[in-house]
Amino acid sequence: MRGTGGAGVAGTAGAGAGAGVGVGAGGGGVNLLALRSHNAALVLDLLRTAGDEGISRLELAERTGLTPQAVSKITARLREDGLVAEAGRRASTGGKPRTVLRLVPEAGHAVGVHLDRDEVRVVLVDLRGTVVGERRAALDLGAGAEAVLGAVGETVAAVLRGGVEEGSGLGHGHGPDGDVRVGEAGFDGGSRSGSAGLERDSWPGAVEMDGDVRRGHAGLDDGSRPGGAGHAGGSRPGVAGLGGDSLTGFDDGSRPGGAGDAGGSLPGVAGLDPALLGVGVALPGPLDHVRGVLHRVTGFPGWDGFPLREALAGRLGVPVVVDKDTNAAALGLAADGEGGSFAYLHLGTGLGAGLVIGGSVHRGARTGAGEFGHQVIQLDGPPCTCGNRGCVEALCLAAVARGDLDEAARVLGAGAANLVGLLDIDVVLLGGRTVAAAPDPFTAGVGAVLEGRSRRTGQDAVPVRVAPGGDGAVAVGAAQLVLGPVFGRGGG
Repeated sequence: MRGTGGAGVAGTAGAGAGAGVGVGAGGGGVNLLALRSHNAALVLDLLRTAGDEGISRLELAERTGLTPQAVSKITARLREDGLVAEAGRRASTGGKPRTVLRLVPEAGHAVGVHLDRDEVRVVLVDLRGTVVGERRAALDLGAGAEAVLGAVGETVAAVLRGGVEEGSGLGHGHGPDGDVRVGEAGFDGGSRSGSAGLERDSWPGAVEMDGDVRRGHAGLDDGSRPGGAGHAGGSRPGVAGLGGDSLTGFDDGSRPGGAGDAGGSLPGVAGLDPALLGVGVALPGPLDHVRGVLHRVTGFPGWDGFPLREALAGRLGVPVVVDKDTNAAALGLAADGEGGSFAYLHLGTGLGAGLVIGGSVHRGARTGAGEFGHQVIQLDGPPCTCGNRGCVEALCLAAVARGDLDEAARVLGAGAANLVGLLDIDVVLLGGRTVAAAPDPFTAGVGAVLEGRSRRTGQDAVPVRVAPGGDGAVAVGAAQLVLGPVFGRGGG
């Protein structure tokens, strides 16, 4: 994963992306009590990028701009909370050998959920973003809120209980293996695993908990201490010391929970992993990323106005953040080292784009950026599920359905050329299950269209590559929605 090198919480539209936190010149640390959380996040990010070799306190001070005394206090708290450990000693140019420190990856986990139109994919990652568990399950996004929420809850619980299932790996071809399905595992009426007694077709909201566990502020509260699955009193869930009231940077003041939270352990999945920081959910848009509310999901208008973040937080009992699938994938790619400005084009059950401009995910004022599939390129063309005619998505998916991948790639290239002309990006990355199943026709076809554009404009052709991560890129990126604030990177 790419290190931010003290980049801090600059300019993202993510939930809790450093709200109210200033950054010193050059993005370095600042020795102010009010910014303890930001400084600790800078230190943690450098420890993350240092890997198993570790980094010394002196190097941390030099690279963050913090005083050695401040670094010593921060690292002492992180060690006390189990997030940091000694990694040995390194020879010094003078004086005694320096003790080097390393991040403890297993000290915290995040869940990433890719909620697609016909399946749910869930990954569990550690603090370094390494996938340590995965599950997939078939579902129908049009089956109604209760069925879909139940499927998500069951699949999240399954990955927390069981890690990576046999035959299910990132980058593998599409095809749910039947581990969890709507209509099974308690979805068919009566009580439901992890539910808060939700009636079918109702829109559940989050119920307040015992007053001290919140989707709080980003960063690392220096005074907090480890908590466990039960949160009675003042203890915090998950890994302590990581967030004003919790770790993941949800700054709206709302609280996760469900029925029966007062004074007892949380319902849902919280008790399955006391180090679980939260759940990131990515699905087709449009939606409101800040409030976690869905709009008119293309092809599924019944979700319009549904408060997905509140509903899932209430069911799962942990903080939840929601974003578009393409934004999540783009965030994951940026966190994994993809630099500059790029467009991630996702072709699966639909077609969309995730945009990274100057190192940050560009969501737009209303999370509306990247609705790439619904640009009209053929007036009076075939109808699209969005209500327009001649959209890139309609034309591209129709060609895929006919088995004409060359035509699908040409259409996709025409849309990509419009995007390149508008934003002047550095690279186009292709992903999604359709591209993963046959990458060569798409890279060749889109590349040919962009090369033709470059000949006409006299500019260098923008390169086209298949995005790493296969068809699991969205789920992994969704987990980064949770991990980002821990390391001062906001939610994108």
